[in-house]
Amino acid sequence: MPPTLFLRQYDLACLSLYSYLVGDTTTGRAVVVDPQRDVSEYLTDAAANGLRIERVLETHFHADFVSGHLELAEATGAVISYGDVAETDFPIDPLSHGQRLSLGEVTLEIRHTPGHTPEAISIVVHEHPDRPPAAVLTGDTLFIGDVGRPDLLTSVGRTADSLAQDLYRSLHEQLLTLPDDTLVYPAHGAGSACGKNLSTAASSTIGEQRATNYALAPMTVDAFVEAVTDGQGVAPLYFAFAADANKRDHDLLDDHEPPPSLTIDEALDLAHQGAVLLDTRSSEAFASGHLRGSVNVGLDGRFAEYAGDVIRPGQQVVLLGDHSRGTEAKVRLARIGFDDVAGEVPDLEAVLIQRPELARTAPRLPAGDVAAWQAEDPNLQIVDVRNPGETKVGGSVPGALNLPLPQLLDHLEDLDPARPTVVYCAGGYRSSIAASTLRAHGFDQVADLIGGYTAWTTANPPTHQGTEPIA
Repeated sequence: MPPTLFLRQYDLACLSLYSYLVGDTTTGRAVVVDPQRDVSEYLTDAAANGLRIERVLETHFHADFVSGHLELAEATGAVISYGDVAETDFPIDPLSHGQRLSLGEVTLEIRHTPGHTPEAISIVVHEHPDRPPAAVLTGDTLFIGDVGRPDLLTSVGRTADSLAQDLYRSLHEQLLTLPDDTLVYPAHGAGSACGKNLSTAASSTIGEQRATNYALAPMTVDAFVEAVTDGQGVAPLYFAFAADANKRDHDLLDDHEPPPSLTIDEALDLAHQGAVLLDTRSSEAFASGHLRGSVNVGLDGRFAEYAGDVIRPGQQVVLLGDHSRGTEAKVRLARIGFDDVAGEVPDLEAVLIQRPELARTAPRLPAGDVAAWQAEDPNLQIVDVRNPGETKVGGSVPGALNLPLPQLLDHLEDLDPARPTVVYCAGGYRSSIAASTLRAHGFDQVADLIGGYTAWTTANPPTHQGTEPIA
């Protein structure tokens, strides 16, 4: 007899996001949990497997991406559900703690699990209402190897300590009470800024997490609070914006529509009006020649997350780079709620050849040259854009100022645009973003370190264990 439960996990690696299509094969009724903004894949898979998406379940108000609940509701007629603590300005069917949703034989049990956020829920999946749970979708409450960070709401009325106390109770009273063989499916994996120690594994079990997850080791509430609040990275700049966007009604994304083409003069006019010129090519291509005033965020990395660190929410964007990937860039920006893409310049290389006065190069220096420059020029300004945890563990370039990339736009006044500047990160991706951002804001003499701090330590074994932090 074929299995009744249909459960498919989707992995959006560039945002470390896991989402889920859960259904009952006997009835064809299904839900999507924590969907990404571009929803075509869920629709295709549901149709291919004879499933009807009737509900979108959100485990909480996500801060790291804008969800596709509105897009799915429009495409399928599905209702949208959060836990009953959540408040939105669009219609939802709120779910209370202990409530059960039947898809047929497959039954979903809602458990209120606050801590990462006040409204957070986890979803226990039963293949049959009278059988032990098969799985639990834990959202950002429990990750593989970690738990959700409780410090993202400290600016809106809840302290990290109080949310961490809620998280402790949620874990011990709602999740660790499940059988050890219950499969654990989280909303994020390694690389997410929603935790600090996430595993590369996509799933686990309650028993395995009980035995191996540092945050689930036996400890007092106070010890737990200290363990989960210490050492968290700097939250990306766009997080508060995305969390608020998930509570609001907004325009729907068409994930197949390309951005309109712009002439270079139209692009420059938009830039004069405040738009950011976003070059999505690799750092090497950008360094060899780019449009003056443009910011480089390579499309092949964690593009949306890092673009959200150096572009203000609501700022208009003009895309520069590979014309064949313009739609991809637009969609990836939309995943964090950056919808105002004015268009793209389709042939940047031709523009730079025809209009050489608009072009400039970006100096990128090996570690030996940076060391020699620092020894010769005491006025050299060195900026480390890694997170504080990275500098604490691995050390830093002597005399460097630690200004994590998500804080750069808000701390430009802490740097002197008249001084020559070298920027570095761990390997070179973030430093190209930061260096181009400084140039776009009036810093004229800026280079970045090829190979980042890894290259520096190879050439210059570390002698300094920390950067000078921003006050």
